[in-house]
Amino acid sequence: MTDSTAPTSLRNLRVALVHDWLVTLRGGERVLDALCELFPDATLHTLVRVPGVATPRIEAMKHVTSFADRVPFAHKRHRWLLPLYPTAVGQLDLSGYDLVVSSSHCCAKGVIVAPGAVHVCYCHTPVRYAWDRTADYVRGSHPALRLATPLLMVAARWLRHWDKETVPRVHAFVANSQNTANKIKQFYEREATVVAPPVEFDRFTSLQRQVPEYDLVLGSLVPYKRVDLAVEAYRLLPHRKLMVVGEGPERARIERTAPANVTFAGRTSEEDLPSWYAKARCLVFPGEEDFGIVPLEAQAAGVPVIAFRRGGALESVRDGETGLFFDDPTPEALAQAIEALDSTGISPQACREQALRFDRAAFLRRMVAAIEDALSAAGHVTTGKSVS
Repeated sequence: MTDSTAPTSLRNLRVALVHDWLVTLRGGERVLDALCELFPDATLHTLVRVPGVATPRIEAMKHVTSFADRVPFAHKRHRWLLPLYPTAVGQLDLSGYDLVVSSSHCCAKGVIVAPGAVHVCYCHTPVRYAWDRTADYVRGSHPALRLATPLLMVAARWLRHWDKETVPRVHAFVANSQNTANKIKQFYEREATVVAPPVEFDRFTSLQRQVPEYDLVLGSLVPYKRVDLAVEAYRLLPHRKLMVVGEGPERARIERTAPANVTFAGRTSEEDLPSWYAKARCLVFPGEEDFGIVPLEAQAAGVPVIAFRRGGALESVRDGETGLFFDDPTPEALAQAIEALDSTGISPQACREQALRFDRAAFLRRMVAAIEDALSAAGHVTTGKSVS
């Protein structure tokens, strides 16, 4: 058996992991990587997979993909296949497993498990484009799709209905934040245990802080992350430089009208990621996230965070101690917070101490406890129960 961090009580279980899709490496895949460490002998099921994009640990797993993975354009246009995903996830064969752990921000929680099996869903968010962020996604769609807005809204209502109907398939929900737990309560009418995502603390503390060269935005360029808001704020701050690291469907639109002091660096490699933080004066986090692991990576590197005072950032950033919040989603309010940061005296050490509270060992310990609770509630006998 492959070395596992799981306690003895979980090692004899036949385990399946389910993740929506593996086409890029973002916060959800960081969580999945930790789950693969916990259950290295599990089989990893996903709807669409691009080999080679994930971490070495994820790549080393045994993989099973859905029929959607065989659609010709699936790897480059996986979002276009959304209408297929409810059917595809329902057809994944999970017979023969005692425990299914889904990592879900879209459809993974809708899997059908075998009788007697226990399904624990690590929920990154209830489906954004079906519940609370539909307008953001329509606004950020391709112009041709925006012409079909009424049809997109009907599709969102259909997906919302399907999503709610699959809630009973989950025995226990684990939320990535209290913010997400509140949404699970609101939309699914279920309680959730909160286990914050892991930050790879040592990876981001290994590089020494360098002379700051820029302010940093890092992440996927999609509508709800509001990278456009950050870019417009730096139009008001011509004496500061903003580096935008990441790729996504919003890039062309935002870059076309960006001011000269904003640079778009595109997608970064795993190896280069810590070095972007090492040269950053601050991280700008302008959108409302369900949690958001990027602010914790920045703080682990000793970098303070400027964040919108909504969502998961309220749980990871300490106002005035490891960063500053802005209240209004306007370029003026964000620019004012960026300027104010220089007079706060926030120390790299305070940032690192905050990030350490979310390290990988804490995630694994709390996740094991949540899984053991779910198994116990379903009548499975566990021994050597862990504590958080």
